[in-house]
Amino acid sequence: MSAQPAPAPLLIACALGIEQFALRAGGRGGADGPVTVLRTGMGPVAAERAVTRVLADPALRDAAVLATGFCAGLTPGMHPGDLVVAEETRGPRGTTPCVGTGLLVEELARALPGRTVHTGPLTGSDHVVRGPERSALRATGAIAVDMESAVTLLSAVRVGERPVAAVRVVVDAPEHELVRIGTVRGGISAFRVLRSVLPAFFEWHRSSLLPRR
Repeated sequence: MSAQPAPAPLLIACALGIEQFALRAGGRGGADGPVTVLRTGMGPVAAERAVTRVLADPALRDAAVLATGFCAGLTPGMHPGDLVVAEETRGPRGTTPCVGTGLLVEELARALPGRTVHTGPLTGSDHVVRGPERSALRATGAIAVDMESAVTLLSAVRVGERPVAAVRVVVDAPEHELVRIGTVRGGISAFRVLRSVLPAFFEWHRSSLLPRR
């Protein structure tokens, strides 16, 4: 009997140490295949450099890639702790479609009952977005913004074809602006949510391993 090929790994990319801590605190049991939680550093330049470097490793060459962490919500009525599942990520260098959005919404609702899950375009920025700029981005149709997801997914698919997705937790919203990105007091609920998302990520990864028809 021939040996079954090892499952493709999963690369979960986040920017901040607090995000990485939340994900690690959530545990990794239930994953199909190896899981790497990569802290890229803040901003698109750091994210592109880190993701490209890691995917050059033969052990991660075929990894599915999921960008996660905190984000700023753009839609009035959003609250810290709400979830954003990207249908696509947008950046200055292009748009990247996401895979398995519907499945992620279902699994996040199962893992975090009662939490609001928003779906739509997730746009990128190279700085923290505030006030009128937030409204301008909303006018493009985007529902949330962060600094790393767009370049993370674009870098991943440029290295090679693979499933990619982005799930973010709102920590900063139009009616709940933080004074600075490192202020987590208003985002304690967001931290708790991020700590609970891994089961949904693992189900997405498991589904992405199935043969496409």
